[in-house]
Amino acid sequence: MNNILFFLTPKAMCAYLYDDYTIRQALEKMESAAYSALPILNHQGEYRGTLTEGDLLWAMKNICYMDMRQAEARRIMEISRRKDYVPVRVSASMHDLIQRASTQNFVPVVDDYEAFIGLVTRKAIINYCHDQLFPED
Repeated sequence: MNNILFFLTPKAMCAYLYDDYTIRQALEKMESAAYSALPILNHQGEYRGTLTEGDLLWAMKNICYMDMRQAEARRIMEISRRKDYVPVRVSASMHDLIQRASTQNFVPVVDDYEAFIGLVTRKAIINYCHDQLFPED
């Protein structure tokens, strides 16, 4: 299997944030999606980074001073992010995909124009590996 599209969760089925969201909007979106990290896109669909619960926690402490009114006024792109999840191109090799998934919960996938087309979860890769190693299960 050399095509990463086999593992792709398409953009239409992904939760994500827009880069002009406020901190409060991001908190609400993450709560409703029940994910600990979400990709950030601009309105042209380009991948801009990843926001984690930890990033939001530190932003609430350092930028908003634990005040939800401040969280409505500040944009998520003002937040210092600990680490952005590095995307792969749709044409990436399985080796590159697995290497990225070893340090990220998910791997954003972009096309040749840097547009976000979906993501590959670590779980999808592990399930595939399990099925290859233990086909009788």
